[in-house]
Amino acid sequence: MAHNHPPKTVDYEKPVPRDPKSPSRAAQVRVQNRRREYLQRHPSYFDSLDHELADPVLYQRLVRDFQSASERTAEGQAKGYGRTLEASLLRGERTLAGLASGNEESASSLSPPHATRSNGDADAPTTTSITPSPGPENSWDAPMSDKQEGLDQWRAFLEDRFVRGGDDEFDYAPVDADEELDVWERGQGEERWFDEEEPGWVGEGGDAEDGIGERKGETGVQDY
Repeated sequence: MAHNHPPKTVDYEKPVPRDPKSPSRAAQVRVQNRRREYLQRHPSYFDSLDHELADPVLYQRLVRDFQSASERTAEGQAKGYGRTLEASLLRGERTLAGLASGNEESASSLSPPHATRSNGDADAPTTTSITPSPGPENSWDAPMSDKQEGLDQWRAFLEDRFVRGGDDEFDYAPVDADEELDVWERGQGEERWFDEEEPGWVGEGGDAEDGIGERKGETGVQDY
């Protein structure tokens, strides 16, 4: 005796939505994402030699320590005597500050106040301190193994500084107001739209797994 089985249905799990951000928090994240997108479109930002002044001690450890004598000479000529002297004086001041604090290790690694990540969250509120912590707070604070790693971490430092608004010489207003830079946000919106779509015809009136169920409203006959 034949048994009638109910049509198979397919359960689609919907993603669990994140807790909504406050308006101020959402605005902060939007601005930071716009700045990241700006850097993606303008990689030449990282090429400016003026960035050394953002943290001469860190630049020394990440970049200059791996340069050859000829590379240092060429860079010095490109910067000019005045800028080279300024960076050297700033480095000396920071080194003396580290020695005066009684922490020999800080003499070669102490950086000026700049934003650091909180609990590893790239979008978390920032804190400012000139006191080195027992362990590296950022990837660029760890020892470097070679020239390329040093360059990569210097770039990471500059990106983090830029995203957090730490470049006092840059006019952030046009970037922060540019909706064309909302690439990440638009992508998230499209992803949510696809997640919320219900493929209601699947599994209705047929075998959903075999894909042979009839779509509602489709008779198979074209209407003209």
